[in-house]
Amino acid sequence: MRKTMLLLTFFAVSNFTYSQVDKVDDAIKNLMQKNKIVGLQLAVIKDNAIIKTGHYGLASVEDSIAVDSQTIFSINSMTKTFTGVAIMQLVENGKLNLDEPISKYLDKLPKSWQNITVKQIVTHQSGLPEIWDSQGNMLSENSETLFQKIKELPLVFKPGKEFRDCQANYLLLGMLIEKISGQSFEKFISENQYKKAGMKNSTKAGVGDFYNIIKHSAKPYSYFRNNMLTNVYQPIPSNLYPAGGIYSTATEIAQWVMALQSNQLINAENVKTLCTPIRLENGDIYQENGFLNQSSIGFYSSSREKNPVIASLGGNRNALYIYPKENISVVILTNLVGSRPENFIEEIANLYLAEKK
Repeated sequence: MRKTMLLLTFFAVSNFTYSQVDKVDDAIKNLMQKNKIVGLQLAVIKDNAIIKTGHYGLASVEDSIAVDSQTIFSINSMTKTFTGVAIMQLVENGKLNLDEPISKYLDKLPKSWQNITVKQIVTHQSGLPEIWDSQGNMLSENSETLFQKIKELPLVFKPGKEFRDCQANYLLLGMLIEKISGQSFEKFISENQYKKAGMKNSTKAGVGDFYNIIKHSAKPYSYFRNNMLTNVYQPIPSNLYPAGGIYSTATEIAQWVMALQSNQLINAENVKTLCTPIRLENGDIYQENGFLNQSSIGFYSSSREKNPVIASLGGNRNALYIYPKENISVVILTNLVGSRPENFIEEIANLYLAEKK
């Protein structure tokens, strides 16, 4: 009798698990069809364990190559979260002070940049000029030329007075990491984050852009041109790799999240600093309209009371949502620019959250 009850219990648990898995897979497939997504990877974390991974669609339409668990994706601006952690690692090791001016660490900066603090740079209150011209074109694809052109432009606002998300901030943060550590951005991230989180595929892929040949990687696509599926051209100057140059998998991003949450990358106090919403010079929390209405060092967040979210987004095609109250996280990587998984990632999260939004 006892053996029968145990078997019935086992089958009940198994059926629930398989039912849950089927529900998630069905939801992903429906969302892919609805949003015309070519290829996608999924990873779900609950209570600091990966409880679901999935891979769907094509990594290459031209060659009919399916996405698998090892397929490498460009994570685009999700890279900024890794850069934020790298800055906090330097702070934790006593090598960097957020309240010091950037000129203490970097030479040959314009006079108007001399007194900008590291904190103002990492919280986008620096007033640095953008990397784009008035037509939205990058000032240069060459790293040295790009930096020189930025240095010749006036500040957009007085440092500390406003908030404006600016790519040039990450150019300087990358320079800080390399100058203080004596290592390249790639090597510093690899040794201090990838290694600790067990991110072997990310280590092999390295950092780069459209020009790099990344083995077993998903090709990027979009529907931006005449609503037809086309390849995407994504050049990133090497000094902007700290803003968008990392390649990884959904599973390894999940491993990184678990390493961060378990204080393997930085201590609890610095994790708190990393995720604390940015305050303006007057002491008010900077807040925008929309769901992800607040920002911190490398993250976005939602101020809603039920199931608040800490998020990292990249390239209008990748999203990480962390639900700290329920210790659940969802990672979605795609190879379709414009898929905007931040618009549907909560549909997947809600299959795991006990308390819906």
